[in-house]
Amino acid sequence: MSKPRLRLEKLTIDKDLDKVSRAEEASQHVMRGLAAPGLGLLFLILSMAFAASYFTGASGMAIVVAGAAIAAYMAMNIGANDVTNNVGAAVGAKAMTMATALGIAAVFEIAGAVIAGRKVTLTIEAGIVDGAQLVSLDVLVWVMMAALLSSAVWINIATYARAPVSTTHSIVGGIIGAGMAAEGFASVKWWAIAGITASWSVSPLLGGAIAALFLAFLKEFVIYRNDKIAAARYWMPIVLGVTAGSFTAYVAVSALVHLQVISLGTGLLIGTLAGIACYGLCKPWIHRQSAGLENRNQSLRKLFRLPLIFSAALLSFAHGANDVSNAIGPLSAIVSAVNGTISTARSEAPFWVLLIGALGISMGLLLYGPILIRVVGEEITRLNPMRAFCVALATAVTVLLASALGLPISSTHTAVGAVFGVGFFREWYIRHSRRRLEYIRRRTGQTGFMGEAIETNFAEVRRRRLVRRSYFLTIVAAWVITLPASALLSALVYRLLAGLFL
Repeated sequence: MSKPRLRLEKLTIDKDLDKVSRAEEASQHVMRGLAAPGLGLLFLILSMAFAASYFTGASGMAIVVAGAAIAAYMAMNIGANDVTNNVGAAVGAKAMTMATALGIAAVFEIAGAVIAGRKVTLTIEAGIVDGAQLVSLDVLVWVMMAALLSSAVWINIATYARAPVSTTHSIVGGIIGAGMAAEGFASVKWWAIAGITASWSVSPLLGGAIAALFLAFLKEFVIYRNDKIAAARYWMPIVLGVTAGSFTAYVAVSALVHLQVISLGTGLLIGTLAGIACYGLCKPWIHRQSAGLENRNQSLRKLFRLPLIFSAALLSFAHGANDVSNAIGPLSAIVSAVNGTISTARSEAPFWVLLIGALGISMGLLLYGPILIRVVGEEITRLNPMRAFCVALATAVTVLLASALGLPISSTHTAVGAVFGVGFFREWYIRHSRRRLEYIRRRTGQTGFMGEAIETNFAEVRRRRLVRRSYFLTIVAAWVITLPASALLSALVYRLLAGLFL
């Protein structure tokens, strides 16, 4: 009879090691949740140190440092809430991964804020509250501080609740509320507010119309053609060339105005050359990508990936140029007031102020952007790469135009308006497009009058609603609530700060 085999493993040690492993997993889970707030806090501290090192005035250092921290907090909230406008459509169409989308958005947000953010900053900084109507510069400082803090808190709450709100509505409402709390109705430039409000009303309509026009063009000249691949090979380089040329002309004429004055004719010439160069580069790439593809709509998704990435980058640049003002406009006004001056249309925002806003937006979208990334891309209407391209490009064109005019429009409402425009146009196109009807007849082998069953099927398709109407109510609610809520909160914050420091 053989002796029992000795067991050499130490069960007690194994159990202890297993407990240690589980403890490590639990610790990593907890630390992962604290990583984003920790990095955000570190950015606020670095922003305060940055402001302290660049601010040259001896007096008022503490106020400027505190304002820099609040502006950085505001910028991170803008990045977290508004990143859906930039890449939500692309991610919803599954044209790029979340990591790719966030990386593109971060780089081009910084570029847009630093290169083209100057003009809109002036509107937020000096175009809403009349500093001359305030009792003193100290009052102006705390008006802007209250507006920044209340707006940042409101956007933070909205992001936590997964509600995409307008950060522009928030900061403008905050400045109005604090200004009225300080000196009443006379301190607010109501004519300027009327112009800004009008731009908010026009921007979603304009974004929807431009997106619908882009989609109509693609449907007529690419999607519902007998040879889709040949049509895409012909038209897509032209579309990309026109897009690149328009964007380059805008940057040359408007975005670089504080670096070098370029005439409209010269800017158009530069844009034309850039468009031709883009056309020449894209045409062979599209031919290579389309080689061997089947003549079907699914094949177009591969070809539209590059245009969608390009348009998402353009939109991120446009968002950085326009919405950086929501964070650094009040901070720039605080710096000017501490230095003993009131911001005017000729004021120059310090570069370090622009940099805090640019880096803060990118930090916010990298840390918290995925929370709302799919709201715009998936919850309104179904998007594919072609529709997402139309949404992103239309939004970018609208926001860039507003940035050139100095109008702080809502990129949230512009993007959502573009998505609604695409969805509603698809509903109209299904009901009224003869080209689509003839195309489907050819594909199904129907040459004459169609059978009753098929006609009934088409009638059912025409009755479909491709846009989620209930989401429209959410957008309207955000439009109505954000401005008065931020104004009321800002008025309360100003009263508190005034009681403590004035």
